[in-house]
This record gives sequence, C-alpha cells and structure tokens, in this order.
Amino acid sequence: MNEEMMTEAERAAGAASAGADGRGRGVFAVRTLGCQMNVHDSERIAGVLEAAGYVRASREQEEAHDLDLIVMNTCAVRENAAERMYGTIGLWARMKRERPYMQIAIGGCMAQLDRERIVRRTPWVDAVFGTRNIEDLPALLERAKATGCPQTKVNDRLEVFPSELPVRRASKTSAWVAISVGCNNTCTFCIVPTTRGRERDRRPGDVLDEIRAVVADGAKEVTLLGQNVNSYGYGIGDRYAFSKLLRACGDIDGLERVRFTSPHPAAFTDDVIAAMAETPNVMHQLHFPLQSGSDRILRAMRRSYRSGRFLAILEKIRAAMPDAQISTDVIVGFPGETEEDFRDTLRVVEQARFSSAFTFIYSPRPGTPAAAMEQVPHEVARERIERLLALQERITAENLRGFEGRDVEVMVTGHAGKKDGETHRVTGRERTGVLVHVGVPEGEPTPAVGDFVTATVTHAGVHNLIADPDVAAGQTYMVRR
Repeated sequence: MNEEMMTEAERAAGAASAGADGRGRGVFAVRTLGCQMNVHDSERIAGVLEAAGYVRASREQEEAHDLDLIVMNTCAVRENAAERMYGTIGLWARMKRERPYMQIAIGGCMAQLDRERIVRRTPWVDAVFGTRNIEDLPALLERAKATGCPQTKVNDRLEVFPSELPVRRASKTSAWVAISVGCNNTCTFCIVPTTRGRERDRRPGDVLDEIRAVVADGAKEVTLLGQNVNSYGYGIGDRYAFSKLLRACGDIDGLERVRFTSPHPAAFTDDVIAAMAETPNVMHQLHFPLQSGSDRILRAMRRSYRSGRFLAILEKIRAAMPDAQISTDVIVGFPGETEEDFRDTLRVVEQARFSSAFTFIYSPRPGTPAAAMEQVPHEVARERIERLLALQERITAENLRGFEGRDVEVMVTGHAGKKDGETHRVTGRERTGVLVHVGVPEGEPTPAVGDFVTATVTHAGVHNLIADPDVAAGQTYMVRR
C-alpha cells in the first residue's frame, strides 16, 4: 500500500487521535544503535514525529514505559548490533502485551537491508521503514492502526535528503550537520553502500544555512557528517569543496567549534590539512580509520591506500597541527589475516600513536565479498584483539599523561557525578576532543552547559582527564560564557 493510497478516512482518524490530554497522537521514544549518522537520523525521526503531533517522552515516562510508540533506529555494520536489535525487540513485545495499544517501529540500516526477515521474526512490529523513508513513518503508523497489519516502506532511492526534514536536536549547544549521505567505495567488509546508497552531496549553501540556523538557535559547536566526509564535492568535480567548506565555517559568527567525521585516508589531501590548521574554529581532532596495518589485508579489503601512505599523511597532519588528537578504527581477524599481518597492524599502531582506537573482531555481513572468504577462527581473533587493546591502552595512557600541568579549554556538556566529600565537577571536551572533568573551586558558581572553562589538568585518568585546579597555588580556572 503506497502513501498516495492512504484514504481520507485514515488521515481524519490520525488527525482525530491528537487529543487535548498532552499526549497528542501519542508519547514516543527513539532508541539508536550505531554511528553518528544514525544519531543524526534519530533527531530527524523525532522531528518528523513531533511535526505529526506526537509528543517526546519525558525521562519519567520512558522509565515507567508509559509510551504509545517506541522506535528503534538500527545498525547493520556488525553482527552484534543485529543481535542487540532482535533481543531488544523481544523485550518490547512483552511491553506491548501489557500495553496493547503501544506501537513499535523499526527503521535504519537493518530495516533497509532485511525488512522481510524483520517482519517475519517480529510480527508484533507495526512499521518497518528504511534509511530513505524517515518522512513516511507517521503515515505507516496510521495505516497500521487503521488496518491492524504491519506496514513497511523501504525505498531504493533517496527522494528527500534527511536534513530537509523537521528535527528535534538532542543538544542545544552541539549539533550534527550532514553534508552528504551514502558511499561510493567498495570495501569488501562494508554493508554501508547497500544500506545508504551511492554518495550524494548537499549544496554548500544549504549546509552553511543550516549551520547558521543552529548557531542562531544557541549551538556553539557543529560536527559535519558524511560516510566519507572529505570526498565532499568529488561528484561534481570540485576536489577542494570540503576544504572550502571548512574555511567558510570559520566566517560564521558565534560558531566556536567545528569537527567532522569520518574522513577516508585516500582523500585526505593537503588542502584539507591546511584548512584544519588555518581555520581557528576547526578543531584539531580527527578520526582516521586505519582498518589494518597489513598492506596485503588492505588490498583484500579494497582500501585505496597502504600503510606507508597512511603514516605519511599522519606525519603531514602532525607537522601542521602538533596538538592533533587522532583516533582510528581497526578490524582484527579479517579473512585470511595471518600472524604476520597482525604484527604489521601492531607495528603501525605503535608508530601512529593514536589517541584512541575503536577495535573490532571482523564480523561477516551477508552480501559483502568478505563474507565469502575464508574466515579466521574466532578464538584466534579474540587473542589478537586483546593484544591490540593492551597496546592501545598503553599508548592512550601515555598520551593523556602528556596533558598533566597544561591548561585546556573545555566546553561544558553536563555535570559529573559526585560522592560525599568529592569535588563538584562539570564535564565536557577540550578542543581536541579529550573528555575532561573539571572541579569547580569552592565558592565559584557552577558553569552552565555551553559555557567554556579553561583549567589546569591535574590528573590523567584511564580514558579522560581531571582538572581540579588549586587557584591559590596559581593554577588556572576561568569561565567564559
């Protein structure tokens, strides 16, 4: 049943369901699995639902399961995300038995990839919608109510760019801004080109208009999003489009910080490095996916760089921005990986000195070329990833210790927990992305979310920094609003 076939009676029933009890069409919650693009999409899902008359659940309503609609935005990149999805949906089935009127909707990459299996395994789900169908969710839910049957819609082509949809942002001070969707690469392990489609860029003017709008609404920080964010503009033949966009962000009054994720090493060119180094509000933070340190495995992955080129680019970045904090992704146990291949990865990680690493055991995704290759035994991959984690934890600890005694500027995003006798702390990230808990000196007012605190780092934790400055001893504590 297409949206055009929705009857006037169904539309009227949907409009009539919006009551005067403060619940509108119903109280909803959205759960998100996966990457930052999914987080951005969930903000659009919430915006579309609110525009249709639904009401976002309060924390108390969520905890009490006092919901009329619950939406899961799914991930398909790794097998454990799919397992989590089915496990959670099973728990929701129990909630629905207690609240028969409650609706359940499943969207995102798993829905785009495997809608028929979802419908077959979870018949209590009311609506299944793909990554290109966020705007269709309210109509699907109304048809499910009217017919008593599950509704699905998964388009193969993107008709409406998600950024054109209404939005309910999770934060007033930090905003996600998508500059492109999709991916043109053919990495043998990756399902993203199937779930997100070919790369498609937004016009620079539209991106900058959205950034100005979120800044006018109170945002001080934006993160530019794309599956391969730095290949922005390649489709129209402008290989400098991304660096020009970064520089244009530097001209937006009130925009304090600009970050972006995730770039592809093969497209990380000198003009992008220069734009990062020369634009004051572009942060020296970079997520730079390595995936493997073995050239043989990189070739099997169809990654269009080799370890030597990867390290050479890092050297250029650090020459231009010595303070840059660079994180990465590493896949362990890719099909055919030998002990020698894995040792190459350890060698490159040691040389690269990443600030942190997201490490994963290879997970075969149906429909990808790597899924048909000879697999590495799980116990071998498990032993290898433990060795990699130990190496990276040592490097991360050494890197964090280098912050001790330095002044850092932290944008406050919340308040850290406090036990009896402990210093009251606010929490946030310093300019290069490191998480910092800042102690508020006695007698000082507590900084608000969105304020900037400059403080002296007094201790390096395992994965964050502590700044409990002793002002009387000359250590720094200053607040800027």
